[in-house]
Amino acid sequence: MNFYLGIDFGTSGARAIAIDPDLTIRAQATYPFSSSAFQSWVTIWQTALYSLLEQIPVTIRQELTAIAINGTSATVLFCDDKGNPLDEPILYHDGRGVEVLEKVKAIAPPNHSVLSATSSLAKLFWWYERPIYTQGSYFLHQADWLAFLLHGKLGISDYHNALKLGYDVESLCYPDWLTQLSLFPLLPQVFPPGTPINPITLEISQRFNLNKDCVVCTGTTDSIAAFLASGANQPGEAVTSLGSTLVLKLLSQTRIENSNYGIYSHRLGNLWLTGGASNTGGAVLRHFFTDQELEDLSQKIDATKPSPFNYYPLLKKGERFPINDPNLPPNLEPRPDDPVEFLQGLLESIARLEALGYRRLQELGATPLIKVYTAGGGAKNETWRVIRERLLGVPVVSSVNTAAAYGTALLAKKQLYQFAPTIATDPPNPP
Repeated sequence: MNFYLGIDFGTSGARAIAIDPDLTIRAQATYPFSSSAFQSWVTIWQTALYSLLEQIPVTIRQELTAIAINGTSATVLFCDDKGNPLDEPILYHDGRGVEVLEKVKAIAPPNHSVLSATSSLAKLFWWYERPIYTQGSYFLHQADWLAFLLHGKLGISDYHNALKLGYDVESLCYPDWLTQLSLFPLLPQVFPPGTPINPITLEISQRFNLNKDCVVCTGTTDSIAAFLASGANQPGEAVTSLGSTLVLKLLSQTRIENSNYGIYSHRLGNLWLTGGASNTGGAVLRHFFTDQELEDLSQKIDATKPSPFNYYPLLKKGERFPINDPNLPPNLEPRPDDPVEFLQGLLESIARLEALGYRRLQELGATPLIKVYTAGGGAKNETWRVIRERLLGVPVVSSVNTAAAYGTALLAKKQLYQFAPTIATDPPNPP
């Protein structure tokens, strides 16, 4: 029997799911990230990837047909000609690109998705001004680099990850304003998500007892993978990922781009996934409460009654969406003595930002919101769901499958939805 493996690298850990031809989950594996001053992210990610492979039963590993990997959007690495990272990766929410944002604005069109302190291109510009730049040969996204560890080919990406690098997902090419830059040779070659690139290397096959003919495909971002897993398939349906951060994706007949609000659109067949990613989310909640406290205190909240507290829940200054401001400060005051009231204020404030995000999309011409699916750890919180439904004014339900790794496994199998014919068709010849 053939099996298909999806690997998800999220903000707090990694997960793998293997499915069979009937799309049934046949194996799962997890690897939580633990912050350590003695380990680089590169080491953590590589250890996680190999651990996930080892956790999959050998009977399934031996019959794997394809593997795809998703990573966090705009998490990037600067590598030498052998694929070795020359510096620590710059993570998805890192706003150091604010230092070079004016230079990005000077070459990119107005309202482009790269006009953000956290965009992939801004991070490349930041490296461009460092001495280490002269040693670089490849600029890769997290998913690109992890796939390289399996198939051995450098300089390969997908058009979901490459969006914030400036890739034109409408024309399916790099735009002229980008190809004329001296740093352009470092950019990866871009293919549709799910494109077979190369079989796994002999070393990987032997080390993990994998089918030597198993191919590694181009991947996607973690939030798009969660969308693919959700069951959403009609224009106006959306997926909110409530993980460490808050990510909104609305399936729209119209493409929306507006850097002033941190809004961008991913191509999904003949439709568009429009939305944005906020720095608020579960990481703020876990800063103040344990998982058990979140569960216990949530049950004491009356979700039908509004909270008097209006916060902007961030752990440090800087926001991407629905306000794009690298200097936006957190607002977590006043803090009531009652932890139940404080938690309700946080949950409701995050829900207000979610509602504002969807309202922004519709004001700019996106298909009207009709239903929201929820993925991520926050999907388990029924109190939060009721609060969000009250503020959004549309049904809020749990995703059919909340695991981004499942959506990535579908990508490996190319078993996507009716709205994505251009992804599901045969790709061009891989390099």
